[in-house]
Amino acid sequence: MLTAGEALKRLQEGNRRFVANESTATTLLDPARRAALIAGQEPFAIILGCSDSRVPAELVFDQGLGDLFVIRVAGNIVAPSQVGSVEFAASRFGTPLVVVLGHTQCGAVIATYEALTSQTQAATSNLRSIVERVRPAVETVLAASGEQDADEIIHQATRANVRAAVDHLKHGSALLERLVQTAGLRIVGAEYSLETGVVEFFDDWSGAG
Repeated sequence: MLTAGEALKRLQEGNRRFVANESTATTLLDPARRAALIAGQEPFAIILGCSDSRVPAELVFDQGLGDLFVIRVAGNIVAPSQVGSVEFAASRFGTPLVVVLGHTQCGAVIATYEALTSQTQAATSNLRSIVERVRPAVETVLAASGEQDADEIIHQATRANVRAAVDHLKHGSALLERLVQTAGLRIVGAEYSLETGVVEFFDDWSGAG
């Protein structure tokens, strides 16, 4: 199994290929690769990303079958089922790296911003549950926004939402905390640009956890 640093480098290299239109992941989709994975899997990274159809992690990072353990939910929010999914992969497969992947023009962040600024509510209780999990990040940015326009507020709120999810995973699970301390697990945030295709990893990587 790769180290967390090696896993990060592999994701960065894959994203560079994606941006340069030099993807190679199709070579990992042959019948032999599929057959080899029947006996088990060893994903080298866990990606907690948004459900947005424009941000498929395997394509964005130019990876193939069996490479990534991907959890997708609107707004890349962290609810108990997402924490449990990360715990499962990190403990069962020894996967060393968790990436919370947000993206520009995130619909869940935009919906939350609109709900806070226009006092409208999401149509159903299920949709409201997503908005409520994104709300703290958007509220924090709004409170400090000053004269910033809506686009900049949404951009900053998207990043704040990713960082909040990273913090939740680092400090909201005793199992993940133990793996960070004893097994070299790293949990980082990143943002995918719809405009450029580039994934920017945040400064979280430089920290101890």
